[in-house]
Amino acid sequence: MTEELPPEIAEARPHRRRFSWIWLIPIAAAAVTLYLGYNSWQSRGPLVTIDFASADGMTAGQTQVRYKSVTVGTVESIRLTEDLSRITASVRMQRDVGDRLTQGAQFWVVRPRLTAGNISGLETIVSGAYIEFDPGPVEAEEQRSFKGLDDPPGVRSDEPGRVFTLQTPRLGALSAGSPVFFRDVVVGEVLSYEPPKMDGLVTLRAFIRAPYESYVRPGSRFWNTSGISVNLGADGLKVELESLRAALTGGVAFNTPRELRDEPAPGDDARFFVHESLEAAISATSADRLEFLTYLDGNVRGLAAGAPVEMRGIRIGTVTRVELAYDKAQDRFVVPVRLAIEPRHISFPSGRPPEEIMVAAARLVQQGHRVQLRSGSLLTGQKVLSLDRADNPPPAEIRQEDGLIVLPSLGGDSDDIMAAASAFAGKLARFPLDEIGANLNGALAAVNGLAGGPEIRQAMASLSGALGQVQELVRKADGGLTPLLRRLPQIADNLDQAMRSANTAITTLQRSYAGDSPFSRNLDRTLQQVAEAARSVRLLADFLERHPEALIRGRTE
Repeated sequence: MTEELPPEIAEARPHRRRFSWIWLIPIAAAAVTLYLGYNSWQSRGPLVTIDFASADGMTAGQTQVRYKSVTVGTVESIRLTEDLSRITASVRMQRDVGDRLTQGAQFWVVRPRLTAGNISGLETIVSGAYIEFDPGPVEAEEQRSFKGLDDPPGVRSDEPGRVFTLQTPRLGALSAGSPVFFRDVVVGEVLSYEPPKMDGLVTLRAFIRAPYESYVRPGSRFWNTSGISVNLGADGLKVELESLRAALTGGVAFNTPRELRDEPAPGDDARFFVHESLEAAISATSADRLEFLTYLDGNVRGLAAGAPVEMRGIRIGTVTRVELAYDKAQDRFVVPVRLAIEPRHISFPSGRPPEEIMVAAARLVQQGHRVQLRSGSLLTGQKVLSLDRADNPPPAEIRQEDGLIVLPSLGGDSDDIMAAASAFAGKLARFPLDEIGANLNGALAAVNGLAGGPEIRQAMASLSGALGQVQELVRKADGGLTPLLRRLPQIADNLDQAMRSANTAITTLQRSYAGDSPFSRNLDRTLQQVAEAARSVRLLADFLERHPEALIRGRTE
């Protein structure tokens, strides 16, 4: 019997587990996550806070910050301020605009806005409101807290141009957003204005785009073009409208005189005055204008600053000031009037020394030129000053007063149409219209009584009876003459037959007697008279047949 051996026990050997490729998937996912997280952290921009008056249209995590329609940030959270007066939006900006978050950067909420000047933000009706970003300058100081604007700014940081300071005595229709015009072209807009003080002028800031900002010189003229200007004065009816936008929102226009276009650009502290109109701006800023002074007597109603100064109907200047003064030497009140004359309107070269101007003014006065107050408009009563030659004016001389040449005048309203009309109205008021009316009423009453009196009625009755008798007489005459009128054609025929018989007899006689005998001549004359008598009878018969009333009334034309 064979002895069974125990089973052989296998020796345990260690076995290495191979790496499974399936583990690459979570490793790759983790690497991508780490990379994205690091990349997001690396590209993560600064966190800024923006204060707004309201969070209307903004939603945390959704509202974007855009610059030129490119998203540069997102609102992360919105909270109220401690005093509950405003809201603070925390905005995560992208890293590539971090260096432009400096002083001067601006933020505002874009939403639909309808103003008198324009319409903006209509695209937000579909896309929703968003925050617009205007970068600040790179060289400015870094900033992380900003105050949002209630309205979009008038000028962006990347728009070339310049901001000018304007001053005006009254704001009128001007406001932020009002356009600035140059030769009827919109070249800028009013950015803002300072609150007016108790006295002084209102200061505005206006932005003018390039290249028009280079057109402004230290002597440039600015004037208000707000609304519609209607002027009924000495020059007639004038209606001026710069544009429909200016009529609704106001506007400012400017230009630069030709002689100032080569001047250097104005400095940053330059200030420009906004005049009421172009005429006022030209009169106030002309460098070569000549200022004079004159004194007027009498009533100067209708004469005010801005009234024209004319010579032979052509405007040569403008009245700049009208005052009332007391003359102690003569113990009476006078009206000193200052006027500015433009030499370019009278072909007088500018830049003349005062001595030559004095000599020229003295020559005009010697020739009889005087300052006269005349009516410029009968409807409005506006007055103008006329510097024309007068008929036999009293002798006068020019003089100087406070550096101004005093021109002699002919009083206040010596040639005033309104005064003549007033005098005529006074004479008309003294005309005895009431007395004339009373006399006329009495005369009409007397005529009415005479027409309705018994004498007139009796005369009319007698006249009616006479006309009846005349009609009866005509009727009887017509009845009595009718047989005679009927026999007149027969008589005319008998006469014709007698003439034919006479002709036959004459022919026979002519054969018996010579043609040139006395008997023949007498017989010819007799026959001619008989023929004329027959013709007359025929004409009488025709006439009486057509006008039988001629036997009573006689022959008329």
